[in-house]
Amino acid sequence: MKKILSSFVLIILVSAFAKAQQTTIDTTKVNTLEEVLLQSVRVKADSPITHSNLSKEQLAERNLGQDIATQLNFLPSVVTTSDAGAGIGYTGFRVRGTGNQGINVTINGIPYNDAESATSFFVNLQDFTSSIKNLQLQRGVGTSTNGPGAFGASLNILTDAVSDEAYGSTSHSFGSFGTRRHNVKFSTGLLNNHIEISGRLSQIKSDGYVDRASSDLKSYFLQAAYKDDNTLIKAINFAGSEVTYQSWFGLDRETLENDRTFNPAGARFDDEGNPDGFHDNQVDDYKQDHYQLHWNQRYDNNWSSNVSLNYTYGRGFFEEYRNDDDLAFYGLSDVVIGEETITTSDIVRRRWLDNDFYVLNASVNYKDNEWDVTSGIYGSYYTGDHFGEVIWARFASDSETGDNYYFGTGDKSEFSAFAKATFKINNQWSAYGDLQGRFVDYTTDGINSDVAEFIVDESYAFFNPKAGVSYQLNDQNQFYGSYARANREPNRTDFENGDPKPERLNDFELGWRYNAEKLKLNINGFYMGYRDQLVVSGIDNVGAPIRTNSGKSYRAGIEIEAAAQLTPKISVYPNVALSSNKNEDFLFQRDGVLTNLGNTNISFSPNLVVGNTLQYKPVDGLTLQFLSKYVGEQYLGNIDSPTSILESYFINDFNVTYEIGELGFFKGITLNLLVNNVFNKAYVSNGYFFTFDDDFSVPGEVTTVEGAGFYPQAGTNFLLGTTLRF
Repeated sequence: MKKILSSFVLIILVSAFAKAQQTTIDTTKVNTLEEVLLQSVRVKADSPITHSNLSKEQLAERNLGQDIATQLNFLPSVVTTSDAGAGIGYTGFRVRGTGNQGINVTINGIPYNDAESATSFFVNLQDFTSSIKNLQLQRGVGTSTNGPGAFGASLNILTDAVSDEAYGSTSHSFGSFGTRRHNVKFSTGLLNNHIEISGRLSQIKSDGYVDRASSDLKSYFLQAAYKDDNTLIKAINFAGSEVTYQSWFGLDRETLENDRTFNPAGARFDDEGNPDGFHDNQVDDYKQDHYQLHWNQRYDNNWSSNVSLNYTYGRGFFEEYRNDDDLAFYGLSDVVIGEETITTSDIVRRRWLDNDFYVLNASVNYKDNEWDVTSGIYGSYYTGDHFGEVIWARFASDSETGDNYYFGTGDKSEFSAFAKATFKINNQWSAYGDLQGRFVDYTTDGINSDVAEFIVDESYAFFNPKAGVSYQLNDQNQFYGSYARANREPNRTDFENGDPKPERLNDFELGWRYNAEKLKLNINGFYMGYRDQLVVSGIDNVGAPIRTNSGKSYRAGIEIEAAAQLTPKISVYPNVALSSNKNEDFLFQRDGVLTNLGNTNISFSPNLVVGNTLQYKPVDGLTLQFLSKYVGEQYLGNIDSPTSILESYFINDFNVTYEIGELGFFKGITLNLLVNNVFNKAYVSNGYFFTFDDDFSVPGEVTTVEGAGFYPQAGTNFLLGTTLRF
């Protein structure tokens, strides 16, 4: 497979080079050097790939400290959630029903998804929106990308561009639940017309909507760049530290109705089993450092290239108070006091991660009036240690500080190569092709957190072809269709919970884009057919989704996105996603009997998601926005159990942005107000469903027991901020 793919890449490059020799003019429009960075993962506005873009200016309107996931909430088919209930701390989002583990995220073309869990933890990108130039969300499989394959979407983030002019700014925001965000940014501008140094320093704190669900987030972003007409070299270092009180346990229905902010994490009990307060340091404490080096080169009006290097270092732990735990589980001896032998004790433990991630990414692009060809290779290596320690026990045993009660490793290497091309057949027709091969090796060794041997040794070879066609009827109407295949390996948690198979997806997209002066309309239909999709079927003891291969399944629907200028001062931006999401012939063992349930709804997949932004600009510099989001009823499990129903919800936010021009010492001042959930809707955006077989209550009889947990979101809350530029 590697030889076939390498040969294809070589043929594409040789053909493009031969074409270049025939090109005698240099009037072809070329990409900026900033765009060269993302040619391997981004698509253009007229491509046959379904996508949405957000600019720095659009992000800035709501950038008051909430995580990136929360700020994507009003894009088509997107559903967001927050463990702490207010968009700060651990957050996540789904696209077309696919969660974080199925969404490929890249930063400047470098994978951000954790290599073992395949999840993007935005809590480790504190205030990162303040350093983003723009982002693109591709729905469906999308184009070839680096890292784990996109199974519902891919999010491609481009960080700040080089600034020609020097600047400084500081932003501050305050709001509900003790939330506050402070940052400072600067740029030297181009020194000697070539060199720029820029950076950001941020701090965000919040008490959270949920009890004790606090966040203490610190981060920085530094960039040194060299730039001339044909060369852009960037050295980027961004890092962050997060300390968040755990809030991933959720609530049962009764507690949700009676005490919706209750947080069971860290609960302590006395010898009689009565509540005895909460552990102060029941926290997740993690640090992550990223180092990127990018060299973008334009050789002439046709050829350009990018070479990127990355190193990511992550380390941290989460701490737990455990009531009356078995000493033997931790390899601790029984404690003898007088004539009493003590075999259990209250303890405090820490479970650690310590990992390194290395990336090499290179691509070359050829472009003329007919061809736009990009080919590239990608290689990465991840190594991580997983270990646990007891840091306190009510009854001291024979352990030493720093002793590990488990220790295991995980190593993952990946190589991929791709070649993609767009060919302009004539002024109306263009064709798109994309071939990618991914080769993944994953191994684990040692003892897992359940103090059992955990050994995985798997290799995968995936071939991911994509093709599409676009037809430009006239200046206002474009039609497109595409097909894409994606394959994806299981993650560490999947292996911990069974013997998972890799997933396969065939994605068909068909769309129409209408672009007039006062109305823009995108209508897209899709059919996503899965084999062995890993659907969410529960939650583990650290809040990670438990997933199960579902055999055959599909997602089919239509997405409508529009932008309409109703008057010179009023605009509206609605979007609607209608879909059917089904497991086919889903098997489930109920009461000890394996049963075919027929077609069931895929978990976390609402059939209707609607968003809208109503914008009013009464005077220059003042923008008022009323934002609405409706998410239809969905199931938390895959067996259509009434216990697993997550009710629909409709929420509305209000956003005000006021731009003041130069004023005294300041070059500009921006005031922002964001009121979330203005009608104080009591709603839940996330949860989990579980079952277990009771084979002990009645001897010889098996009864399936069901249960669910829910994550409540905040009622009316606000953030008020200002940005001062100088």
